[in-house]
Formats: sequence, structure tokens, C-alpha cells
Amino acid sequence: MIDTENAAAETAPERRRVGEPVVRFRGVRKTFGDTEVLKGIDLDLYPGEKVAVIGPSGSGKTTIARILMTLERPTGGTVEVEGEQLWHRVRKGRTVRADEKHLHRVRQSIGMVFQHFHLFPHMSIIRNVTEAPVHVLKMPKKQAESEALMLLDKVGLKEKALAYPGELSGGQKQRVAIARALIMKPKVMLFDEVTSALDPELVGEVLKVIKELAEESSMAMLLITHEMDFARDVADRVLFTDGGLIVEEGPPEELFERPRSERLQSFLARFRGR
Repeated sequence: MIDTENAAAETAPERRRVGEPVVRFRGVRKTFGDTEVLKGIDLDLYPGEKVAVIGPSGSGKTTIARILMTLERPTGGTVEVEGEQLWHRVRKGRTVRADEKHLHRVRQSIGMVFQHFHLFPHMSIIRNVTEAPVHVLKMPKKQAESEALMLLDKVGLKEKALAYPGELSGGQKQRVAIARALIMKPKVMLFDEVTSALDPELVGEVLKVIKELAEESSMAMLLITHEMDFARDVADRVLFTDGGLIVEEGPPEELFERPRSERLQSFLARFRGR
């Protein structure tokens, strides 16, 4: 008899890989002083695909997200978003360094939720969510407020629309940050260790929202996480980074149950021992 659950899991990444990658890294390197944090990363993220990146602290996983969000400029290599160069552009037949206008335009396809919420403390929750679509996308205020209320309802916080960040728990603030990113209608969503700054009892509520979003949404998602069970449940594919390289990647069942490299075996053993 065919194990349909495992069969579906094993074919999920192949089903996701339709068309051209929405994000493509080729030979991406990043150096801070004398320290090379990324040593030549090749990464493809396909439309609708959910990819989790795991690894020890200092392995380079957050730097991958920060380069894609244009918060860090790569030292070498190229990054493409929807087939367009992110950090470079073609001018008069020559590839040149991208200016801020180009970066701003291309990164509008990307949404990001950070470890820390970065909400405006002097603005109500609904204004925190509507500020960017009104001023960046030029969305009419009433439309933005209507969409914001729907998204706040989606993350379980519609009743907090008129509250202020100081009145919310850390988990609630992080859910507002998710709604704020979603309203910009990104093609790719990045989640960078979004539970690492939360008290342990608040982690579950945020992971539940992201898991539901992953199940319902057609967006590509890149999830930088130290939550191994979450990565297993949500991702179509998992990447393990160490020493600035992608050491191993594959479907979550394969990566977690049959790790090939000694480094990944050692990394996972620490979590299993808890």
C-alpha cells in the first residue's frame, strides 16, 4: 500500500517548482571585515514554495535574508527577483551597481517580518498597518483601512485595531507586523527568526499564524528559523547552512530523518536531546 501522506510530502517540492524562480542567488558572498559570512550561496526559491533555512548562530542564514531585503549589500555574486537583477542594473549595455531608486522598485516585491516588530509606538495598530500602502503604494485610505481590518482579522487582532503597540503583548505585536507586511501584497515573504525575541509562551500563537498563512497562501516564503518542528511542518524544502555555505538541502522528511552530513547530524542531535 502506498503511504499517501509521505508520497505527497516527497513530491511537494517538485509540485512547487513551476516556472522560473521568483528569487535566484548565484555565487553570493558577503564579507564583514576579515570575516567571510557567506562563501558562495546558490539558492532558488520558486513561486508558491515555502523554504526554511536552519543552522547554528553565525552560519549566515540571517545574512541571506538581509541581502534579499537590501539591508546588506553582497560582496560578490548576483541576486535576481522575478528575473530582474536586484543589486545591479544594465545601463547602456553595461552591468552597473544599482542605485537606490532601482533597489526600492525591485524590493517592493518582497515583504519581511523581523525578529523585532518595529511598530510605530505613537500610531494606532490600524495606522501602523495602513501607513505603507497609503504612502508607498498610493492606496486610497478607505481601501487600505478595509484591507487592514481583514488582515488583522486573519491574524486574530481585529479587535485591537484602535489600540497602540504599548498595549499589546510581544506575540500580538509580531502578528501586527505580519499583517503590515501582507498588506503590501509581496510576491515573496521573508520571516527572520520571528519568534526569537518572544517569551516562550507567546511563540506558539505566532507560529500558528505563519503556518496557516503558508497553507493558504500562494506566496513564496523564506523562513529563517530555529524552530525545528515548525520547519518540518511548514516547509516544502529545508536548507541547512553552516560556515557560510548551504551544506545540505532537501524535503523536511529526508533532511530531518536521514541527514547525510556529520555536521547536520550533530546539529540536529542537540535539538533531539532537549
